[in-house]
Amino acid sequence: MTKLAIDSLEPQTDKPAKVRGYPDKYLPTDKEEYMNTKQLAYFRDLLLSQRQELVAGNLSTMHDLRENSAIESDLTDQATIEYEQTLELRNRDRARKLIAKIDEALDRIRDGEFGYCQETGDPIGIGRLLARPIATLSIEAKRRQEKKEVSYAG
Repeated sequence: MTKLAIDSLEPQTDKPAKVRGYPDKYLPTDKEEYMNTKQLAYFRDLLLSQRQELVAGNLSTMHDLRENSAIESDLTDQATIEYEQTLELRNRDRARKLIAKIDEALDRIRDGEFGYCQETGDPIGIGRLLARPIATLSIEAKRRQEKKEVSYAG
């Protein structure tokens, strides 16, 4: 399994191809060696970009909550503001959890475990990782997990 160092939490997308580790307009395919250094560099930058967007959203929310925390004289307006703030905080909590999953995926890239199912050790697959780069289970393992959850719930 190939490992890839992650020296910074900044994506390398604006760097030259030689520095970032993959060519311009690169998209991993199944035709390449699975989880080679180009693919790992691509997924590193994809994850770091997503992380950067989530962190920026969190900072924006904190700023907005500070700015819009004035108490309105109209109870209906106040209730609307509080409801909107509650929804925004719920969304930010989801973002916080996603940031933690992104950090775990970046750790797997560092450790050479990225792209492999944590249950079976089989490749997760490029298509699945492009759709959900934080995936830890292959499609088959995820189906088995969901089937168990349904049988426990029912």
